Amino acid sequence: MIRVLIVDDSALVRKVLTEQLSGQSDITVVGTASDPYIARDRIASLQPDVITLDIEMPRMDGLTFLSKLMKYHPVPTIVISSLTPQNSDTALRALRLGAIDVISKPGSQFTVSEDSLRLVRAVRAAAVAKPKRTEETSETAKASDAEHLLLSTTHKVLAIGASTGGTVAIESVLRALPSSIAGTVIVQHMPEHFTEAFAKRLNSVCAMEVREAKDGDSVVPGVALVAPGNHHMLLQLNGASYMVRIKDGPPVHYQRPSVDVLFQSVARNAGSNAVGVLLTGMGADGAKGLLAMRQGGAHTIAQDKKSSVVFGMPKEAISLGGASEIAGLSQIPQSIMRQLVQ
Repeated sequence: MIRVLIVDDSALVRKVLTEQLSGQSDITVVGTASDPYIARDRIASLQPDVITLDIEMPRMDGLTFLSKLMKYHPVPTIVISSLTPQNSDTALRALRLGAIDVISKPGSQFTVSEDSLRLVRAVRAAAVAKPKRTEETSETAKASDAEHLLLSTTHKVLAIGASTGGTVAIESVLRALPSSIAGTVIVQHMPEHFTEAFAKRLNSVCAMEVREAKDGDSVVPGVALVAPGNHHMLLQLNGASYMVRIKDGPPVHYQRPSVDVLFQSVARNAGSNAVGVLLTGMGADGAKGLLAMRQGGAHTIAQDKKSSVVFGMPKEAISLGGASEIAGLSQIPQSIMRQLVQ
């Protein structure tokens, strides 16, 4: 059984989250807390496997509590937040501090059934995650050691996919790449609003330009496009160059955007001119797409178990034979560079 502690100052939210989780055969809510001080005592006495944490609470805000928790007693933590542009910035800070995932407060955007499914998946992912203490890094971008290579990558594409733990992993990879890197397309499983804030955060700390993708955006060197939450992103040929299409459609592997949708389109349209990277995440999204990219001639990289917060998606890709290379997170940027300069 996965033992969950719910930390939220709203009695209604505590009740709704408890009801959504208690119906699962593999999850039990062992307790609730209305503020971080009560939560601290209940963590010590109840030893939960997973915590759900509100950001805005009395006596101590959620971010302060999270930073202390990850420093002294790391527990896989899911942040519960209203989906607003202002809250999305705060939620991204929570991910950098070590939160495993961020999901919407019940009823803030989706239907009750969608809320419940996402919460249950997040709890199951967190239960197998390896929480890590993550220090917030400087806002100043650091030029990559590879900048002097002056890459000529006009007709190449870098495709990156990630889920649980991916916001920190993607930032780690992109910060180590030069501004002249090949046109880059990224799917990170996140809701609407959060992807825009995530792209802005990356843009502030990376050498290349990073922005949330819009339908018809060109894929060009020095620019990374992040798929918008709740929409699929596909790569498409546009004459001798590439562009992205932003589309609706059913979720794939319960996800929209889906890594598989992006990777399959990259396999079809870029072939051997692409490099695919599948990072940490729960489930199998991206595994078949990475295999399709490899079969199409692309070099494909899967993050290794040791450096993954959740070794789900990379493991599935490796099992299918979709990875040309398995690498630790710190080695992935150089692996990308080696392939793009060939």
